[in-house]
Formats: sequence, structure tokens, C-alpha cells
Amino acid sequence: MDMNNVNIEEIVRQVLSGMTGNASAAPAAKPAGQIPKTARVAMLTALEHYDIKEFPIPPLGDDDLLVKVEGCGICGTDAHEFKRDPFSLIPVALGHEGTGEIVAMGKNVKVDSAGKPVKVGDKIVTCMIFKDDPDITMFDLNKKNVGGADVYGLLPDDDIHLNGWFSDYIFIRGGAFGSTFFNVSDLDLDSRILIEPCAVLIHAVERAKTTGILKFNSRVVVQGCGPIGLICIAILRTMGIENICAVDGNAQRLAFAKKMGADVSVNFADYQGIEALAGGVKDAFGGYLADFGFQCTGNPKAHANIYKFIRNGGGLCELGFFINGGDATINPHFDLCSKEINLVGSWVYTLRDYVTTFDFLKRAKGIGLPMSELISDRYPLEEINEAHQKNLAMTGLKIAIINK
Repeated sequence: MDMNNVNIEEIVRQVLSGMTGNASAAPAAKPAGQIPKTARVAMLTALEHYDIKEFPIPPLGDDDLLVKVEGCGICGTDAHEFKRDPFSLIPVALGHEGTGEIVAMGKNVKVDSAGKPVKVGDKIVTCMIFKDDPDITMFDLNKKNVGGADVYGLLPDDDIHLNGWFSDYIFIRGGAFGSTFFNVSDLDLDSRILIEPCAVLIHAVERAKTTGILKFNSRVVVQGCGPIGLICIAILRTMGIENICAVDGNAQRLAFAKKMGADVSVNFADYQGIEALAGGVKDAFGGYLADFGFQCTGNPKAHANIYKFIRNGGGLCELGFFINGGDATINPHFDLCSKEINLVGSWVYTLRDYVTTFDFLKRAKGIGLPMSELISDRYPLEEINEAHQKNLAMTGLKIAIINK
């Protein structure tokens, strides 16, 4: 018998009712922790509009999990879908930066995607859904990123509906569906909400390291101090890199960049023209251009600019364009060829990057980086429209939906 799916309280109530001859007695109050029959889901039904809908929780298969959602961050991808629906998914249950507690699991579920045992009550996050793609594996050195897979929170709506983390419960499908998930019970809620965006930057830094240029004593410029750029700075700092220059036009974000590990900052609003701005970055490094740069915005002009911040023979990791943000204009001779820039692109992450991310978050906390302060605003599920508008206004950092 699968004890995970047995409602002990209900059995006891029925037995006691039968003993007293009161078989028609009113049902007892729902005990704490009992799984409801339905769940609320924030369904994006039109541009810039979510409806809170209620759907039945489907029966659990032998390889499935049901997770009670505790929280989920709002990603830039969610903002794009909310504003423009570039993936043509509406109506859709969004939310892929989520985490929660296993409340029921099929009898075949024993371990997570890294082989770690799991049980009811454990906290988990999901990663990619690779289905039948053999090129996406945990330990493949020629690993494929999530661009070749699906993720919960960006799935077309179907008869299950509980496909995104902006909900009360999420239904994790097992077997041939190809879900991957990790037991992260040793991390606090804020850290768990930040796992997915941090994995994006872990992947970017690993890509940057393949150039052979990013080293302990490198001068590194990080352009864009939204959540992605700030996490990038934190990862570099945990690696022991201290000579970091943050570039942004928002003074508050630049101040926070220093809390996350940047040594110096440059506000592009203080400079007229790219040559002057490049001079400001050079001055910040004591008269030197950067050895390496991370471009963390989705602005094509920013991509064109960052080449000017990097020395001859330096390196650049471009990771700001998660969707088509338009064309950037560079001069291939002056910006790339004659400088022999080592350019790598980075897009999302791999399974292995998730495991590395767990260690990064522990290390960041250990050296006192204020990772939890990245989550600047917290909203309940029923205020998800307001939360997304706050995200679009860019007046906070990481916006999160937190369930009660």
C-alpha cells in the first residue's frame, strides 16, 4: 500500500463514525495539511492580465509529484510574455522560478534528478523537461542547455492546467514526460526562489571560463545591474574576483552592486557618448580597460557599447538577450577582429549548472552577500497583476509571488 496517498484522518473518522452508529454524521473539518480537491492557478488570459482560476487536482500517477507552492520569482521572460506574448502561449500558467513542498508522490519516485532521496515534506525546484532528448543529461560533458527542452511555467495549457509555479499547487509529471527536479530542503525559501536566475549566471560564468581569460585577478566589467547583473557580480565575488566595475544608469542599483561585491561603479548617465563612457570605465580601473566583460541587458545599444570597455585580447560574455531584442550595430574590424576579442554567448543553463548553483548560494551566504535583499517586493497570488506591473516599472529588483 502506498502510504503517501492514504488519508489516515479520514479512515479514523469513518471507523469512529461506524462504531457510534452515526454513519451520516457531518464530515470532520479538513485537517491541516490535507490536500484539497482543487487548486488556484494564475492564468494569463490576455496581454497584461491574469485571472485567478480554480482547477481540479488530477489523480497522481506512480511517477508523479504534487507540490504545494511556497513562492516563485517573476522573470524577465514572464514580463515579456505578460507584455507581448512572444511565444504565443496565451492562455498559459506561467512561473518557472518556483519552489515548494512535496505533499504527495507516486510509489516509483524515490530520488531526485541528482540521485538524492526524496520524501513527502521535502522542498524541491524543477529544472528542464527533456522528454526523449538523449543529448540532455546530467553528466554529459558536451551538455546541452535548456534551449533544447521545455520548462514548467512555459508549457501550453492542457487538461492538467497546474503547469506553472504561479499557483497553489504544481503537478510534476514523471515517466516519459521527462521532468527533472532537485531536493533543496537544505536551502531557505529566498535562496530557493533565486535558484533559477542564479543558474543562468552560473552557466554564463562557466561559458566565460572557457575563454581562459577570466581569472582570479581579472578586471571585470558587468554592464546592467538588474537582478541578472547583480547575481553575476555575486558569483564573480564568490570566485575571489575583486576588481569588478558595475555599469548602469540607476544610482540605487549601482549602490546595491557594491553590496554584492563590485569594487567600483560607473553611471552611464554621467557621460555623453560612448567614448566618454569608455573613458569612465577605464578610469574606474585605474587607467586600464577590462580584461573581461559581461553584457547583462537586453538592449542592442548596450551590446554595441561594451566592446569599447574591453582591452585587446580580452573576453566578452553576452547573456542579455533571452528573446529577440533587435539588431546591434558593431564594427567587426575595430570592435572584434583587430582587438581579437574572445566572444561567447550564453543562454539559460544545464542540469549540471543547477547543482553548482546550490553550492554557490551557500557560499554567497557564507561570505555575507545579501542575496535575500535581491527580493525587493513580495506579493500574494491574488495580486499577481500588480506584481507584474511593478516588475515592468523596474522600480524594484526581484519581484516574487509568496503564498501564505
